[in-house]
Amino acid sequence: MKNNLLQASMALAMWLFFILSSSANPLDERNNRVHNGSINGQITEAGTGLELTGVTVRLEPAGRYTTTNALGFFSFSNLPAGGYSLTFNYVGFETKTMTDVNVRDSETTVLRISLAATAVDLKDVEIKTSVAQPFQSISALDIRTRPFATSQDVLRLVPGLFIAQHAGGGKAEQMFLRGFDIDHGTDINLTVDGLPVNMVSHAHGQGYADLHFVIPEIIGNVEFKKGPYYADAGDFTTAGLVRFKTADALDNSFLKVEGGQFATARAVGGFNLLGDNAARRNRHAYLASEVFYSDGYFDSPQQFRRLNLFGKYNATLENEQRITLSASAFQSSWDASGQIPERAVANGLIDRFGAIDDNEGGITSRYNFNFEHMRMLKNNSLIKNQLYYSNYAFELFSNFTFFLNEPANGDEIRQKERRNIFGYNGSFQTESQLGGKRLFGELGIFFRNDDVNDNELSRTVQRNFTQYPIALGDVKETNIGAYASATWEIAPRLSLNTGARFDFFRFAYEDQLDSLYEPAQVTASIFSPKLNLYYDLNRSVRLYANSGYGFHSNDARVVVPQDGQQILPKALGVDVGAIFKPAPALLFNVAAWYLALDQEFVYVGDEGVVEPGGKTTRYGADFSARLQLLRYLFADTDVTYSHARSNDEPEGAQYIPLAPEWTGTGGLSWDKGRGLYGSLRFRYLGDRAANEDNSLIAEGYFLLDAVAGWKKGNLDFGFSVQNLLNREWKEAQFETESRLKDEPEPVADIHYTPGTPFFVKGFVTFSF
Repeated sequence: MKNNLLQASMALAMWLFFILSSSANPLDERNNRVHNGSINGQITEAGTGLELTGVTVRLEPAGRYTTTNALGFFSFSNLPAGGYSLTFNYVGFETKTMTDVNVRDSETTVLRISLAATAVDLKDVEIKTSVAQPFQSISALDIRTRPFATSQDVLRLVPGLFIAQHAGGGKAEQMFLRGFDIDHGTDINLTVDGLPVNMVSHAHGQGYADLHFVIPEIIGNVEFKKGPYYADAGDFTTAGLVRFKTADALDNSFLKVEGGQFATARAVGGFNLLGDNAARRNRHAYLASEVFYSDGYFDSPQQFRRLNLFGKYNATLENEQRITLSASAFQSSWDASGQIPERAVANGLIDRFGAIDDNEGGITSRYNFNFEHMRMLKNNSLIKNQLYYSNYAFELFSNFTFFLNEPANGDEIRQKERRNIFGYNGSFQTESQLGGKRLFGELGIFFRNDDVNDNELSRTVQRNFTQYPIALGDVKETNIGAYASATWEIAPRLSLNTGARFDFFRFAYEDQLDSLYEPAQVTASIFSPKLNLYYDLNRSVRLYANSGYGFHSNDARVVVPQDGQQILPKALGVDVGAIFKPAPALLFNVAAWYLALDQEFVYVGDEGVVEPGGKTTRYGADFSARLQLLRYLFADTDVTYSHARSNDEPEGAQYIPLAPEWTGTGGLSWDKGRGLYGSLRFRYLGDRAANEDNSLIAEGYFLLDAVAGWKKGNLDFGFSVQNLLNREWKEAQFETESRLKDEPEPVADIHYTPGTPFFVKGFVTFSF
C-alpha cells in the first residue's frame, strides 16, 4: 500500500509538472482558443511600492480566482474578448474593484494596482479552493496586541503550540504540539526568511531551534502549517512548520523603550536608511537593533543579556527582478537556577523560586547572511534562488541530577559547540492550464551543509573546571534533494494538490575521545509523497483532506556508530477537516488528524545518548474560531485534543511523557490603528502524563495575559501583563531521578521550572 501510494503520487506530480513545463497552455483546444486574450497584473502596497504576495483576485463574469505570487504578479489566460471586472482582496488592506477591464483577441491587458493598508476585516477572508488556507497565517494584529518578550513567544500564536522556558531565558524554549514533546525543535520545522533555525546534531539535542536572534518588531508575517503534507518542507516537519518572514520595509523609523519588574529593561530601534526617492524606485533598506536585560523572578538573578542587530536591503530591478540582502548578529548570556525537585520545595529546603544549583547558565551567538533573487519569466513563471550562511556558537551549563553521579562535586555538565551552515534553496514556479483548468506547479532543489566542530558534553565544576569529557567530536552533515508539487483545479469547486520530495543525507562523525576511532560516514535517502484535496461545498464551506509521508529526523552521532539501523523512519499523516464561514464576521476551522511514526527517537542530550522509542501513534482534533464582534473588536479561540501512545510498550506503560492532551488559547483584541488598543488572552494546558505509566502527572495551568496601549500621532505607549491573576504554575516539568546532597538514595519525582508570576512591563514607542 505504501509503495503504491508513493509511486502514484510521484507519477502524478511529475506528469502534471511535465505538462506545466512543456508549454504555456498544454492541451489547448487551439481551434477555439488561439485568438483569446489574457490579463497580466502586479499588485503592490501603496506608499512602499512593495509587492503583495497572496492577494486574492476574482475575475467576473467568468467567476475565476487566482492569487498573486512572490513578486505580486497574477494572470488570467484564455479569455474571450470583452469587458471584465477584477476584485482584489487581501486581509489588512483595502478591497478594490476595477471595472471595464477590456480584453482583446490575441492581446494581453497589463495592469498595475496598488492597495492601501487598512484595518483587519474578517469579511475580506475568502473561502475558495484556489486561495490559501485562512488560518495558516498570523496577522500583524495578533502580533501587535499580545505580550511578547522575544520572537520565540510568537510561537504561542500557533494553535495548539505551547512553549516552556527552563534555563534562564537564553536557552531555546521547549515546545509541544500535536501530542509531541518536541523538546527544542525535533519535530517542528522553523525558518526565518527561508533561513533554517533548527540545528542538526546539536550539542543539546537534535533539532535545537533558538529564535532569539529575531527581533519581534520586525516580523512582517508568520505562516504555520501542521502535519507532513507539504513537498517544500522536509527534515523536522513531522508535527508541522512555522515560517517567519521579516518586514521588507519599515513604515517609519522608530525607537522603543521597555521597563518592568525584576530589573527588566529593553530598547529597540528601527531606522530607514534610504529616503522617499529610493522608495519610489522600489529600493528599501533598514537597520534594527535590540538590547535586553533582566534579572528574572528567581532568587538568584539571571543577569540575562541579549544583543541583536539586523539589516535588510531589497530592490526591484529591470526585467521584473528583485534582490534581497539581509544580515544579522546575535549574542546572549545568562545565569539560571535550573529545574528544582518538588520534594525540595515541599520539605522547605528551598522556595519555588530557589535553586539547588544556581551555577547554571550559558552563552550563545549567531551571525547570519541571506541573499535571495527572484525573477519573472516571459511565460509568467517565477524563478527563485537563495543562498545563506550562519556562524553559530553555543555553551550551556546544567545540572539536572545534582549529586546522583558525582556525590562530591555535583553533576554539572557543559554542552558546547561551534558550527558553520551553508545552504541553497532554488525553485521554479509556473502556471498553466490542463483541460481548461488552472494548473500551478513548483519544482525545487535544496542543499544544506552543517560543519560542527568540538561538539562536546563534559562534567564540570562551578563552570570553571572540567572533570572529564563524556563526548567530544566533529559532525559533518549534508542534506540535498529535490521536490515537485502541482495543484490542479479539477473543477470550479475542487482542487487537487500532489507532490513528492526526495531527501538525501550524508552523516559523518569523528570521535575525538577514541584514539582508535576512524572517521566514518553513513548515507541515507527517502521519498516522501503528498496528496491533498480541497472541495468547496458552497460559498461558505470548504472541505479538505491532507495526507502525506514525512520522516523523523536523526542525529549523526547516533547514525554513524550504529550504521544499519532505521536511519530515517517514515511518518504518515492524515488531516480531514472543514473551514466554514456561516456569517461575514465569523470563521471556523475543525479538523481531525492522525499521525503514525515507524520509529521515534528520544534525544537525551544531557547524557549524550539517543534512545529509540519504537513505533508511535497519535490522533486528535483541532478547533479554531474567529469572530469580529465590532469593527475593531475581535474574539478568537483555539482548542486542541491529542492522544499519543507508544505501540511497542505493554498496556499501562504506553504513555508518551509530557505529550499534551488538552490545550486552549483565546481572548479579545481591540485595535483601530489609533487611540486605545489592547487584548486580554488566556492560555490553558491540561494535566498530562510525566512518565510512561502515568504514575507522575505534569500539572496543567490556566493563565491570563493582557496588553493595553494608546497610540496618538507619533507616540505609542502602554503596558503588558503576564499572569494577570498571579497563579502559581509550573512551566517546564520532567520526571527526573536525582539525589540531593544529604539523601542516601536517589529519588524520581517531578522536577520543574516555576512559571512567571505577575509580571508588568511598560513601553513607549516614538515613530519618526
